[in-house]
Amino acid sequence: MHNQDYDDPPPRTADALQRDAFRAHENLGSADGLTRWLRPPVRESWQRSLRHHTDPDEAVPQLVFTGSELGEYRTSHPLAAIMPVIRRLLVRPGTDTGLLVAVGDELGRLLWVEGDDDARRLAEGMLFIPGTDWSERSIGTSAPGTALASGQSVQISGAEHFSRQVHSWSCTAVPVHDPDTGTLIGVVDITGKDEAVAAHTLALVEATVAAAESQLKVARLQAAGRRRNLRRRPRLPDASPRSAHRTLLRQDSLQILGRDPAVVNVGGRPATLSTRHAELLTLLALHPGGLTADELSVMVYPERTSVSTVRAEMLRLRNLLGKHSQGAPEPALVPQSRPYRLPRGVVIDAKQVLGYLENGAYRLALGLYRGPVLPRSDAPAITALRSEVSMVLREAMLSDAGPDSLLAYLALPEGRDDAEAWSRALQLLPARSPRKASIVAGLQRIERDLG
Repeated sequence: MHNQDYDDPPPRTADALQRDAFRAHENLGSADGLTRWLRPPVRESWQRSLRHHTDPDEAVPQLVFTGSELGEYRTSHPLAAIMPVIRRLLVRPGTDTGLLVAVGDELGRLLWVEGDDDARRLAEGMLFIPGTDWSERSIGTSAPGTALASGQSVQISGAEHFSRQVHSWSCTAVPVHDPDTGTLIGVVDITGKDEAVAAHTLALVEATVAAAESQLKVARLQAAGRRRNLRRRPRLPDASPRSAHRTLLRQDSLQILGRDPAVVNVGGRPATLSTRHAELLTLLALHPGGLTADELSVMVYPERTSVSTVRAEMLRLRNLLGKHSQGAPEPALVPQSRPYRLPRGVVIDAKQVLGYLENGAYRLALGLYRGPVLPRSDAPAITALRSEVSMVLREAMLSDAGPDSLLAYLALPEGRDDAEAWSRALQLLPARSPRKASIVAGLQRIERDLG
């Protein structure tokens, strides 16, 4: 259970919540401006939002995707497979109700916004449209961004929004997870007036997301069956291998944080990799344009080796991935050559952590962070990535993180002996927090260890 270092106020009516939220805006610069007036989840979101925006009027969503770029990204994203369920359960029943249904990716970028035509036209005025970034980093507190940052369902009403331009709207949002890996892949949101934050609205969105996650799992099983049938069937000379170009229902992933050996997931099937193969696959995933044998030699081997050694290792990696892909529901992830490159993108956990940190989603970053990148690797490029992830994580914790995130960081091996981080936690905790005693004990331990 999450410990609070403050007393939560008794339940308030909807009107009282709005009055208090307006007071929080009026007292934004005071010491107790947030603690006194806002509900705990909203308070925590505002605290995160203030790390990115000192003035709520400056919090404006950014346009990220337009035109064909948006269409290509939507088609390639696993969320595309759940849109029929979303439309059947949320969009169609909500026609002419003043409600909008938005579906965004794991970074808070809206990919679909559908529903009531009049509401859509009004929402365009605040850039609540496909292709815009509604993460907390971009717009501050809103249901889509706050659900992603907290990893929990959330309802944000009127003035509880950090940005004043959103005060005439209310919204309910629920995170979407990959049914096989549990990875966060997006968010489903309902936006409108008071109906958007009714108790039954939250239950409806949560039930829809559960149905969508189940549908995604079924779609994968069906896709696997079609591919097996296609492999058994002789191909006609003029047949077009359309199934090879189908949208992938899952994202291939590479887990390199705190792992030895590393793990690659292709079509939902995990395989372990040696340190050298993990280094090569990581670099190819980080460079979608491809790398030559000479470039890999410099990036992987501390003392540059011959290109023939690189080619031999690449051959072994290609054979391993080829064998692993036999009978898999998705096409093989075998690297191509001249230059060496992967046939499609791969999600790397280390890059996900950097993305979460960049967007202020510290709980998600810490939840995914298992330790340093490929801890036993001495490859120059991997060492640089390891240093980058560790440094960005530490800087985020010291400069922006709240007490809960900072305490989670102190529980990591990197934080155990970080005296500056322990001192920062001592500063952030309220004066009468019962957790201060353990922080003081941690600082004393570090002093003793340093002699």
